[in-house]
Formats: sequence, structure tokens, C-alpha cells
Amino acid sequence: MTIELDVERAARGFTLKQYVICWNGIVWREALRFLHQRERFVSALVRPLVWLFIFAAGFRQVLGVSIIPPYQTYVLYEEYITPGLMAMIQLFNGMQSSLTMVYDRETGTMRTLLVSPFPRWFLLTSKLMAGTLVSVLQVYAYLLIAWFWEVQAPPVGYLTVLPALILSGLMLGALGMLISSVIKQLENFSGVMNFVIFPMFFASSALYPLWRVKESSPLLYYVCEFNPFTHATEVIRFALYGEVTWSSLAVVCGCTIVFMVGAIIAYDPARGMLARRGGPGGAT
Repeated sequence: MTIELDVERAARGFTLKQYVICWNGIVWREALRFLHQRERFVSALVRPLVWLFIFAAGFRQVLGVSIIPPYQTYVLYEEYITPGLMAMIQLFNGMQSSLTMVYDRETGTMRTLLVSPFPRWFLLTSKLMAGTLVSVLQVYAYLLIAWFWEVQAPPVGYLTVLPALILSGLMLGALGMLISSVIKQLENFSGVMNFVIFPMFFASSALYPLWRVKESSPLLYYVCEFNPFTHATEVIRFALYGEVTWSSLAVVCGCTIVFMVGAIIAYDPARGMLARRGGPGGAT
């Protein structure tokens, strides 16, 4: 009887209030998980702060930055790499969120979520938005610490960068969600993370301007140009100064759609990768 009622309700559709209740439940679950995992918050800040406090001080005299948009004058190396470190926080958070999806699939929690009568795209999008909100909070915590280190953006930049952070967080979270759909076991996730995170981070404009990369290696320059993380970094960089780079914005929007559609298809037990493993619970 319960199954018949669920099918009948799904056929009629849900009200806006029911969608909001479902969304709140997913967001609160991710928020509580984040609050209970304090080491996750600390580790998210340790990596960029190590780059800011140690590597930036060592490379300041070696990697000078010329006057390039959006900068109106010469900037210190710490100021240049800050947008890249903000994007790195979101990249790691996206991978951590996908790690929780692999864990939930192994424990069977994912099956409980995905067999609900709500549309699958809505459930996955809600989880993606929850992870993005967590990553935005982590980025602003980093910006607060960087402000005391005298790495400061224009005051209005802390507001104008918010839409860029949400968009880049959605793209990187969708990428992690897509990757999680093809990982069979939790033990394999760390290797996949290293294979994805470090090439994306280092082959980008996060640590050095692309014109310097082009001078040393034209091939690497084109790799950086085709790297979505480069464009996410540039969207954040320009937004910090109240500007927009339309080409990078278009790339980030396009990649977000592609990654999210791929994740929705992959998590469809009838068509995606999970169909080969017996459904969202991971049981064969």
C-alpha cells in the first residue's frame, strides 16, 4: 500500500513546500556531518595556508607578477595566488563530498536517498548545493585569516566574489560527484583524488600566470587553457576585483552543466555506471 501511494504521489508531482522540506533535510544532513567532522574543516584550511605562509614567501622573489588584468598595478605573489587557493579549497571540498557519496553507497545510505519518490536530479542537485555552501564557508574562513596576513582584496570584492564561489563550487562539486559514480570501493578513492586534484591544480593559473607558462612550455600552456580549474580560478580572481571574464565564465557554466548531467545519468540505475553494480546501494 505504501509503495502504491508513493507511486501515485510521484505521478501527481510534489508541491513546492515538499521540495523545500526535502532540500532542507539534505542540506542539514551535510551541515551536521561537516560540524561533526572538525578535522575536515581544519584540513581544508591547512593546505592553502601552507602555500600562503611558506611557499608564497619563498617564491615571492622568483615568481614576479607583471601588471595583468584584473590587477591595476604590481601585486605581491601572495595576492596573486589567493584566488587559486580559494579554488583549491573548493576542489578539495568537492572531492571530500564525493568521498561521502562513495561511503554512503557502501553502507547503503545512498540507496535510501535515491529510492525516494523525489526526482533523482533534484536529490543530486540538492546534495551538490549543500556541499557548495560548505565550501563557500571554508573559503571565507580562509579569507579572514589571509586578511590578518595583510592579503586583502577591495572591500566590495568580498561580496562580488560570492556568485563566483557558488558557480565554481557547483562545477567542482559536480566533477567530484561524477567521479564518485565510477569508483567501486572506498579504498580506491585516495588514488583517484590524487590523480585528479594535483594535475588540475598545478596545470592551471592558480600558482603562476599563463604567460609565464607559455614562455617555458607552449604545450603546458594549452593544457592549462583546457583545464576547467584554470577558468574557475580566473572567474574568482576577476570577481574579487568586481570584474567579469566572460570566456572563463562561459567555460565554468558549460562544464557545470556537463558534469552535472553526466552525474545524473551515471547515478541512474537504469542507464548509468551504477546499473552495472546492482543499483545505488552498491550491491551486486
